[in-house]
Amino acid sequence: MDGPAGGLDWICAFSDEEALARFAQARGEAGRAWEFRRVRGARLLDEVVPALDFPCGVALDAAGPDGAVFPPVRGIVPDSAAVDGEVAA
Repeated sequence: MDGPAGGLDWICAFSDEEALARFAQARGEAGRAWEFRRVRGARLLDEVVPALDFPCGVALDAAGPDGAVFPPVRGIVPDSAAVDGEVAA
């Protein structure tokens, strides 16, 4: 699941199936099937985000009380994928 917000695209990630269910409910889409893939958070930030050809952050448990966002900035994603990183020549 992804979507634009704040001028960036975001990957919506969930810590468990219950968090995904809360997200689906909040969107009014609890009745449909949701495909998902299990990926460790470090792999998502260190490998998936840099492989994209556009800036992208990760929103964890977006519809939950303990949600968090990981913007594509230095210290969270590799410098090569950070929007505040060095521009390649």
